[in-house]
Amino acid sequence: EHGSSKSTCPTCGGAGQVTKIANTFLGQMQTSSTCPQCGGEGEIVTNKCKQCHGNGIVQAEEVVTFKVPPGVAEGMQLSVSGKGNAAPRGGVPGDLLVLIEEKKDNSGLTRDGNNLLYDLFISFTDAALGTTTEIPTVDGKAKIKIPAGTQGGKVLRLKGKGLPDVNGYGKGDLLVNVNVWVPKHLSKEEKEMLEKMKTSANFKPNPTSQDKSYFDRMREFFSQ
Repeated sequence: EHGSSKSTCPTCGGAGQVTKIANTFLGQMQTSSTCPQCGGEGEIVTNKCKQCHGNGIVQAEEVVTFKVPPGVAEGMQLSVSGKGNAAPRGGVPGDLLVLIEEKKDNSGLTRDGNNLLYDLFISFTDAALGTTTEIPTVDGKAKIKIPAGTQGGKVLRLKGKGLPDVNGYGKGDLLVNVNVWVPKHLSKEEKEMLEKMKTSANFKPNPTSQDKSYFDRMREFFSQ
């Protein structure tokens, strides 16, 4: 209570430890341990507070504001110094440990380390003629150019458009996987147009050495 004083612990005599002596067949064995009454302080409160019972701790909630560094990932742990549980009788408080969990959004971006992955769907005509379209990034929308003749499965790499490294070592890339959307249902007129194009030699597959297969693209992707 307010105005209460402390007195020497009667159990340990102010030493903070208690000593036990046991007789064994090897002789006397002496062991020391922390005093159970004073908790090693050597003193006890004579008139204990009804709220904290002499420990100096009461349960309460606190809203803590702290900085989350850019680039943190799922499973990482942040430490907020001095914001953990209070220590008994005015001791040093512990730290608050914050475990990071990533929440998915509707941007379509997927994380792979410091890189970001995005699936872009374009029409057959845009793949053949080329186009410019917008894609999401961590900094907002960005325009990307699709060259004429782009094949489905091509991966476009936007340097530095990924996530920052949590230790400050640069930024990852944004990898855009181009998917060519083929319509599932065609009108009569559309079928007639495609049938005419089908007879053209230019629409028959004729891959060159520069047209990489799916496995070649995967090997190239993981080697970068």
